[in-house]
Amino acid sequence: MELPLVWASVRETPGGLDENGRYSDSGSSEPDAFPGCPSGLMSGPSPIPLRASPGFAPGSLAPACAGATALTGEVSNTDTELSPTRRQVVGRGMPGGLRLGADRQRTGANRTEANGDPMDGRPTKLAIIGAGAVGTAIAYSALIRGVARTVALLDIKAAKVTAEVLDLSHGLEFVPRADIIGSNDVSVCADADVVVFTAGAKQKPGQSRLELAEATIGLTRAILPDVLEVAPNAIYLMVTNPVDVVTHAAQKITGLPPNQLFGSGTVLDSSRLRFLVAQHCGVAVQSVHSYVVGEHGDSEIPLWSSATIGGVPLTSWTPLPGRREMDAVARERIRDEVVHAAYAIIEGKGATNYAIGLAATRIVEAVLNDEHRVLPVSTVASGFPGLDDVCLSLPTVVDRGGAQTRLEVPLSPDEEAGLLASAETLRRMQARFGL
Repeated sequence: MELPLVWASVRETPGGLDENGRYSDSGSSEPDAFPGCPSGLMSGPSPIPLRASPGFAPGSLAPACAGATALTGEVSNTDTELSPTRRQVVGRGMPGGLRLGADRQRTGANRTEANGDPMDGRPTKLAIIGAGAVGTAIAYSALIRGVARTVALLDIKAAKVTAEVLDLSHGLEFVPRADIIGSNDVSVCADADVVVFTAGAKQKPGQSRLELAEATIGLTRAILPDVLEVAPNAIYLMVTNPVDVVTHAAQKITGLPPNQLFGSGTVLDSSRLRFLVAQHCGVAVQSVHSYVVGEHGDSEIPLWSSATIGGVPLTSWTPLPGRREMDAVARERIRDEVVHAAYAIIEGKGATNYAIGLAATRIVEAVLNDEHRVLPVSTVASGFPGLDDVCLSLPTVVDRGGAQTRLEVPLSPDEEAGLLASAETLRRMQARFGL
């Protein structure tokens, strides 16, 4: 049986939100008619034919993705204003008004069939600001893992975000049930449960994270207040480097409490540490438990004194046959590799994106699934002497309320001194920007 065609297109429109917060095309011209497309159902320069599923009825045609908006991408420090014209991905002629390829009857790990909030069962929404290498890696990882029912991308570059959404949409058949939407208008983030901020100046080879601060703080100041207006109850996860300073600035800019807005911190650094320890000792990375604390950057501190492999303290580890000891020389080499890992990757391919995409998605999962998972995220360490006026990473319980209890991990004298020195490094940087 020959199935009817459904039409989708990309279009530009000067429309906006009406008084009810819905997208309106008021003032736009009448839609063009396309061969094989019912008159009045679709407008735009480039309709895309999609083969309908069995049982499709022309009378059930409804707009899909109308009004979808989002801001994503790696943005230069000069791109701080939104374009007056939004570019949308529009899918029409799909039963129920679903977005492109959205109605997938699959379930993801640790998620309900509808990717619902474990607290009330409603569908969840993840918004990602920045459709660059990191933002799209987070979107891809979130779709693969079935983290949220809707993933929204926001970027000032209309063509970029449109292309990314279309590319991801074409793979929705192969992932847990999800919608992917995108725009260069901030309203795409409306009512998000979690907002991940990745927009910022791109890090250059040899450039430290702290050298990125000035331009990125200005960008944060330009974007976040508008996002907060449409998603006031979201948990905000800052990923843009230098993440500790940017997180502190974002808390000041928005006035949000440290549990509601925090940074990805040293979650990725801790994963790098565990990988290198596992590689050195010849064990599975999942059997290594260790944390990196302090700055996400050059002054970070691996907590060797509390690290374990399968419950065995790393300081008491006996090498497996054919493996070397985990001595002071090995520990210093591993620390150096952790600290300089990003620089090596940037030198080779221009940016880090896959691992941070997975790390950020893991944090989002801990929030949306109310996991009470211990993760070394970055926020103000209130009540910790010498640390309470800076954002830095300590093992923290993360759940539906965000970054909750900061754990008091036992530190060796050297680790304590290193953590205080890391805090002082961040404090000096904050002072340069009046934070």
